[in-house]
Amino acid sequence: QVQLVESGGGLVQAGGSLRLSCAASARTFSSYVMGWFRQAPGKEREFVAAISRSGGNTYFAESVKGRFTISRDKAKNTVYLQMNSLKPEDTAVYYCAAPALGYSGTSFHDERIYAYWGQGTQVTVSS
Repeated sequence: QVQLVESGGGLVQAGGSLRLSCAASARTFSSYVMGWFRQAPGKEREFVAAISRSGGNTYFAESVKGRFTISRDKAKNTVYLQMNSLKPEDTAVYYCAAPALGYSGTSFHDERIYAYWGQGTQVTVSS
C-alpha cells in the first residue's frame, strides 16, 4: 500500500506560481513512476505530468508544457509539481498518483494505470 498526501495548493493570481508537493509513505518510493492529474469542476480528470523512477524522464500534457516542471526527491519520498505562469484554466483539484508496484508500461497519461491516489489539493487561479 502507498499513501499519498498532497499539499501546496491555494489561490494565486494569473501569471503567478505555486509548487505542489506529494509525500509518499512507501519505503520503495524510488520504485514508482509518479504522476500528477487534475480535475476542474464539471470536467473529467486529466493528465498533467509524470516522472520516471529515476527522475531522468518527465512527461507533460501539451497544455502545461513550458510552464510546469515535475521533480522528485528520493531522500524525502516526495514528488513536486512546480507551476509557473498560471492561467485561470489551470484551476482544478490536483492529485498525485502512483501505479501498482512493478508497473513496466509507458502509458503515464492514462489514469487507469494508477492504483494509488492522494486526496487532492485545490488550486485556484484568479484572472
